Amino acid sequence: ALLGPGSAMEALRAAGRAVLRSPRLARHGLGLRRRRKLPESWADMQEPLLEGMCFTLKYLGMTLVEKPKGEDMAAAAIRRIVATARVGARKFQKVILTVSPRGISLQDADTKEMVENISIYRISYCTTDKLQNKVFAYVAQSQESGALECHAFLSPKKKIAQAVTLTVAQAFQMALDLWEATHAGR
Repeated sequence: ALLGPGSAMEALRAAGRAVLRSPRLARHGLGLRRRRKLPESWADMQEPLLEGMCFTLKYLGMTLVEKPKGEDMAAAAIRRIVATARVGARKFQKVILTVSPRGISLQDADTKEMVENISIYRISYCTTDKLQNKVFAYVAQSQESGALECHAFLSPKKKIAQAVTLTVAQAFQMALDLWEATHAGR
């Protein structure tokens, strides 16, 4: 079963705090493209993030996990995904991953077809792997089965993987701020 509104907000708060506390994330100057950098301050980031910030990544795959969050759980899941990806001789799907306070959307970079929309309320964890530092991953509850899934993506550079993780953390915070603002009068 999906989380109720109260527990969803608590899960959102906990996930946001965990990601924002991550010591591995550089907080400034993360390059997205050669000439474009993430804004230096959080205030400068709010407007573009409301519209959605896009990253072009390669989708490595998915594995089921038993816990909604945790560094060890994510590292083990990423190892499984990378090992499976190395065995297969297939070309990885290039996707445009868009992060906003609504969640993450995935679009095929070649066909522009929408692959998936993941609500911010279903995402419980995101990380840049310590060892595979070009890999960004998130854990979300499947809308169909309710199972916890870890999805992993390969970025061209370590800084981009870190930028995606930081952007998701800031999207969590913005979603929480927006939710609290709309429910303050109740």
